[in-house]
Amino acid sequence: MASKPRSIFEEVSDVQKPVAAPGGIDAKGKGARGAIRVWLMGLFALVVVMITVGGLTRLTDSGLSITEWAPISGSVPPMNAAAWEAEFEAYKLIPEYIEQNAGMSMSEFKVIYYWEWGHRQLGRVIGLVWALGFFWFLLRRQIPVGWTGRLLLLGGLGGLQGAIGWWMVSSGLREGMLDVASYRLATHLGLAFVILGFIAWYVFLLGRREADLMQSRRNGEGRLVSLTSVLIGFAFVQILLGALVAGIDAGRAFPTWPLMGSGFFPPDPFLIEPMWRNFFEDAGLVQFIHRMSAYLLFAFAIFVWLRGRTSANGQTRFGFNAVLALMVLQMVIGIVTVLYSAPAHIAIVHQFTAVVLWVVILRARYLARYPIPQSIKGA
Repeated sequence: MASKPRSIFEEVSDVQKPVAAPGGIDAKGKGARGAIRVWLMGLFALVVVMITVGGLTRLTDSGLSITEWAPISGSVPPMNAAAWEAEFEAYKLIPEYIEQNAGMSMSEFKVIYYWEWGHRQLGRVIGLVWALGFFWFLLRRQIPVGWTGRLLLLGGLGGLQGAIGWWMVSSGLREGMLDVASYRLATHLGLAFVILGFIAWYVFLLGRREADLMQSRRNGEGRLVSLTSVLIGFAFVQILLGALVAGIDAGRAFPTWPLMGSGFFPPDPFLIEPMWRNFFEDAGLVQFIHRMSAYLLFAFAIFVWLRGRTSANGQTRFGFNAVLALMVLQMVIGIVTVLYSAPAHIAIVHQFTAVVLWVVILRARYLARYPIPQSIKGA
């Protein structure tokens, strides 16, 4: 329809101006943010369970019970006596059985086999849940603008994690190895925490409208965000060191605190040649480094908390209070784990608390960067 001609004598103020539609910034390509968030929360829960089961697999010495990587055929456990015998015979050829578990019965083998099979099966389930969700939203064109690459990244990291898992297991099948290489275990666990961190961050972001995030970012506390970023990196290093401790059972080496045995330093920390191997294989030195790093992390967490409690935003302050509370709890559980020589039920609680602490630190960073609006009374 043609527009009506305007008179040259018409007042400018008489011209009707277009009215901006509310929520315009979210109107284009907002996608199914709520549904994707629920899907990611399901993935998050599965990854947490995966980390816990992985820890128990390590603590029960079950990780080397399956001696091949069969992504498709391995999804089905042995279904008859002959198949079980074949799996058991393959296990009998590796050093762990020969030097540590010789004489193990078939029923005992089935226990450790099912732990490892369950761990791998859970990985397959996570991959399937990611693939079904991603392609469902992709084909229905419900992924918000800018989010396709982020969601695809999760799938890529998951595939990489499967490959690293086998890279880790294969190290324990070699001659002279009774367990997997500790640095490979640390790589495997570290990537699991990276995946969990990405999922958690995406869940936080999808919990609010894009327009709200853009607005709240203007009120973000840059220095607090930077400090929390350093805290995240520091915590990640401590997680890797914890994996090194678990990899060689170093948590059971010195069941004393605050001293290590009768002294501050472990005795004879550099006996292994070449010297660099001590940082990965000497139980006393690895546990000592983990302890010292924990003290430094705790001190830095207090410093960050002192900065966080000065925030004008109540929810941001609460987020940093939660970080300090979880840090204190984790320190106490860590000490108890050492004093009781790292029994499985306490050690797994220590690992699970690390997961919770990791997410709580990420949440505090999110609140510092995207503070949730509050009333003047709330401030």
